[in-house]
Amino acid sequence: MTTQESSSTILKKNKRVLIASLTGSSIEWFDYFLYGTAAALVFNKIFFPMVDPVIGLILSYLSFSLTFFIRPIGGVLFAHIGDRIGRKKTLVLTLSLMGGATVMIGLLPTYDQIGIWAPILLILMRIIQGMGIGGEWGGALLLAYEYAPEKRKGFFGSIPQAGVTIGMLMATFIVSLMTLFSEEQFLSWGWRIPFLMSAVLVLLGLWIRKDIDETPEFKKVKQSGQVAKAPLRDTLTHHWREVLIAAGLKVVETAPFYIFSTFIVSYATTTLAYQKSQVLEAVTLGALVATVMIPLMGLLSDKIGRKRMYAVSVALLGLFIVPWFMLLDTGTTWAIMLATVVMFGILWAPITAVLGTLCSEIFSANVRYTGITLGYQIGAALAGGTAPLIATGLLAKYDGDWVPVAWYLGATVTISLIAIFFASRSHRIDAVNAQTSRL
Repeated sequence: MTTQESSSTILKKNKRVLIASLTGSSIEWFDYFLYGTAAALVFNKIFFPMVDPVIGLILSYLSFSLTFFIRPIGGVLFAHIGDRIGRKKTLVLTLSLMGGATVMIGLLPTYDQIGIWAPILLILMRIIQGMGIGGEWGGALLLAYEYAPEKRKGFFGSIPQAGVTIGMLMATFIVSLMTLFSEEQFLSWGWRIPFLMSAVLVLLGLWIRKDIDETPEFKKVKQSGQVAKAPLRDTLTHHWREVLIAAGLKVVETAPFYIFSTFIVSYATTTLAYQKSQVLEAVTLGALVATVMIPLMGLLSDKIGRKRMYAVSVALLGLFIVPWFMLLDTGTTWAIMLATVVMFGILWAPITAVLGTLCSEIFSANVRYTGITLGYQIGAALAGGTAPLIATGLLAKYDGDWVPVAWYLGATVTISLIAIFFASRSHRIDAVNAQTSRL
C-alpha cells in the first residue's frame, strides 16, 4: 500500500470524526465574530437605547467581552464532565448550549418591546453561549486528536484549529450580505438572520456527532479503571507545570492573532489612514490563506516534528514583526496585503496548526480535557482579549509610535519560546523515566 493510499484510507475512515470536530470549532468562532459585529452595529441601539449612545455602545461591548470571564468557568465545568463521562456526550452538551443560545439571541424581543428584560435576556444568552464555548474547543480538539493514528496526530489536531479562520470567514461573508439591507431593515429584522441561520450549522453538527463513538483513548482509560474522580484537583496537583506550559504555548498564538485580525483594522484606518475596505480585504485574504495552510502545516508537522515546527514558526514570526510594521507604514494596498498574508496567513498558521496537538501530547488521557482547557483558557485570558487594548494603549501613550507594540509582540514570542523549551525538556525527562521503568 502506498503512502498516498494509506492517507486516503485514513481520511475516508475518519471523515465523519474530522467533520464533526471542524463543524463545532467553526460554529464557535462564527458565533464569536458574529456577536462582536452585532455588538458594534446593532445591540447598543435596540437592547441598550435607554442610556446615552456612548454608554450604550460600552454596555454592548461589555456584553461581548463577558465570554472572556465566562469561558474559563464553562471550560472547567465541561472539561470535568469530559474527563469523567467522555468526550462525545460533553460535545453534544457544549454544541447544544452554544448554538441554542446563539439562535435565541436572534429571537429576542427588543427594549422597545419588553423594556429592561431585553438586555437582561441578552446577557443571559451570552452567559449560556460562553459556557458552551468554554468547553467546545477542548472537546472538538480531543475528538480529532484521540481518533488520529499515531503518525497523523498533527494533521488531525490541526483540523479543528482551522475552525478559527473558517468561522471568521463565514461571519464576514454573512455580515457583508446584510449590508445589502437598508439601515432601517437591518436594525428591524435583518440582523437576526445570521443568528437564526446558525441553527442549520448546529443541527448539522449534532447530526454528524450523533453516530460517532467515544474516542479510542478515552475507552482505554475507562477499561483500565483510570478515570479521574476529580480531574481538576488531579490536574492542579500533578500537572500544574504542564498547564503553565500550555498557557505559554497559547500566548504567541492568541495575542498576535488579535493584533493581525482586529487591532490592525483600527490602527491602519486611523493612524495610517488606510481605507477600511483595504484593511478588511487584506484580513479576509490572510484568513483564506491561513485556512488552507493550517491543515497543510499539520500534515507537515507529522513529518518534521511538531515542536520543531512550532519553535521555527514562532522565531520567524518574531523576526517579521518589524518588517510587518514597516510594510504597513508605506500606506500602499499591495503592502498591507503582503504584510497580512505573510504574518497572518503564512507565519501564524503553522503555530495554530500544531498548538492543539502539542498541548494534548503533554497531558495523560485521564486528565487531558481538563489540562488542555485550563492551559488554553489561561493563555487566552492573559493574552487574547487584552491584546488590542494593550496595543491601543501603547499607541496612545507613545503618540502613534509602533515600536512599543513591536516590543509587546516580541514579549509574546519570548514567552512561547520559553514554553516550547520546557515542553521539549519535559518530554525528554518523561522518555528517560519511561525507559528507566522498563529496565
